[in-house]
Amino acid sequence: MSELITAELVDLDLSAATKDAAARSLAERMVAAHRVTDLDGFLADVAAREAQMPTGLDGGIGIPHCRSEHVSAPTLAFGRSARGIDFGAADGPADLIFLIAAPAGADDDHLTILSGLARRLMDPEFTAALRAGDDPGTVAALIRGEEPAPETGAAPEAGTPEAADVPEGKAPEAGAPERTASPADDGDGAPFRIVAVTSCPTGIAHTYMAAESLTAAGRAEGVEVTVETQGSAGFSKLDPAVIAAADAVIWAHDVEVREKARFRGKPLVDVGVKAGINRPAELIAEARRKAERGEIAAVPEGGDGPEAGDGGRSGADSAHFGVRLRTYLMSGVSYMVPFVAAGGLLIALSFAIGGYEIADAKSVADHFVWGQADSWAALLNQIGSAAFGFLVPVLAGYIAYGMADRPALVPGFVGGAIALTVEAGFLGGLVAGLLAGAVVMAIQRVPVHPTLRGIMPVLVIPLIASAVVGFLMFIVVGKPIAALQGALTDWLNGLSGSNAVILGVVLGLMMCFDMGGPLNKVAYAFAVGGLADPTDGSLKVMAAVMAAGMVPPLALALATTVRKKLFTKTERENGRAAWVLGASFITEGAIPFAAADPLRVIPSVMAGGAVTGALSMAFGCTLRAPHGGVFVVPLIGEPFLYLLAIAAGTLVATALVILLKGARRTTAVPAREAAATAPEARVGATA
Repeated sequence: MSELITAELVDLDLSAATKDAAARSLAERMVAAHRVTDLDGFLADVAAREAQMPTGLDGGIGIPHCRSEHVSAPTLAFGRSARGIDFGAADGPADLIFLIAAPAGADDDHLTILSGLARRLMDPEFTAALRAGDDPGTVAALIRGEEPAPETGAAPEAGTPEAADVPEGKAPEAGAPERTASPADDGDGAPFRIVAVTSCPTGIAHTYMAAESLTAAGRAEGVEVTVETQGSAGFSKLDPAVIAAADAVIWAHDVEVREKARFRGKPLVDVGVKAGINRPAELIAEARRKAERGEIAAVPEGGDGPEAGDGGRSGADSAHFGVRLRTYLMSGVSYMVPFVAAGGLLIALSFAIGGYEIADAKSVADHFVWGQADSWAALLNQIGSAAFGFLVPVLAGYIAYGMADRPALVPGFVGGAIALTVEAGFLGGLVAGLLAGAVVMAIQRVPVHPTLRGIMPVLVIPLIASAVVGFLMFIVVGKPIAALQGALTDWLNGLSGSNAVILGVVLGLMMCFDMGGPLNKVAYAFAVGGLADPTDGSLKVMAAVMAAGMVPPLALALATTVRKKLFTKTERENGRAAWVLGASFITEGAIPFAAADPLRVIPSVMAGGAVTGALSMAFGCTLRAPHGGVFVVPLIGEPFLYLLAIAAGTLVATALVILLKGARRTTAVPAREAAATAPEARVGATA
């Protein structure tokens, strides 16, 4: 096996001022060592990983990393910066920068070594030795584990299960469950037990650093912590008996936790992987508090749980109220969308078969003729209307669920139903969901006797919270929200001329800015909310939103077809899929391109989306279906002009992407040629 890091891959005087420059400087050493085959392609993969989540860690560490088809052998480059480089850590710049490059098909042995390094980075004596080293060869040997390690380095503590099973100086096998030493009793003769799962998008570094951090914090707190790392080398499942005996669960993850149902019925702390690295003691304390209050998390079979945006994680994972609020709202919207899609498409099909007057047909339960098209149209319309009737209650219920888990579902649904009763509509559902979640969270903070914990989430909390939310919606806030909803409806109906075009521009920008993210979801939710009580204005909004949302993937698909040389092989393959995704109104088809080159792709598609949204509104196009892309064109008012608006926006976005990427390419080549002849470059290549 080739050495993971050599002296040539160590830069003890890294002069880069930005994280991109640091990655390029270290990657150039990998190219010189014949470990990376395509510098720009590899850096694009690094940037795409960085876009998913900043890789800076508390303690002055930056750890950019990725899997890439441009890596020929697993490689680690290390740079030490005197001035510090901002990698997005909360405590400031990083002075120790590790660039980890893993091939797309890296073997388990190499991944085990990389995971072991990630654990060692949590040891302050190891990082202190890296800061003190003055010879590249010595530092490389220290990182490889060949130099004498600090006494409290990577080797497990005596007495822990790892110490018994792992040779000195070696990290536990990647994916194997890790346990702390047997902790002290918590006062009743038995230790408090926690099972945890850690994972990150690449599964190389943060996964194992979070595991190490949680187990160390467990030892310090006298809590028994057993961790399952779901990394690149796979994962070894926790023993079901260990899960059954656990008092609480911690998920520190940025990708889907596998086989969630194993953890059903336990108090759950659900956070991002960096919280597991930076705040393990807080997470353990929160898990203990939830267990004491008897909170039981809803963990659906194979489902996602409360999510949207960041996985429905605990409010403790975000210090800012605005971020938490966005998470709560996106949780409701994500569960509402299937009702919107199913109900809206059924209603749209009914109009296509029986005309708009079919909405006034008699109930098919009393009058249905098998051979009449109108009867089938009425059936589709009434099924779709029934699905649409759940739209506001589901929105409210799952906003509350995202805030306070399963106990908040009942008051959330009740509040949403009352919003329909008092004609507060979509806005009423938003408010009802937030009220329900807030009330349940307040009740959960009240200490209760242990004998009552079992009935709190299934009886006491839903009962009290439903009564409080019902009172607030009927008596206090329902009527004012209904008045606001009516004013919004009147405004939409009155849209014309320049006002309509401006709204189309704003909606187009929102749909294309984050491509399936919070702003995109807000614009989409605004549009589908109007379909619950359709008017001419709300149908124009729905048309503009769907048209703009189709632009990003279509534009990138066209750009990869017209100028293939500007894109990597992987991007060209993604471009072929983007044709279908764009035609189907799946904006997320452009995300791989935006992640790899956000400064050029995102402004380009935003410009195209703004053009499309403005033209759709100016043309007076309408849409009664909430989804479907080109497949629902027969249901669109002014279909030819609608397709023209999409084509115009796609061409604008494509032209801008090609222009910006072409400009980068022409300036990058001379810069690389100059760097190749610089004295520093020659030294780095021949050292």
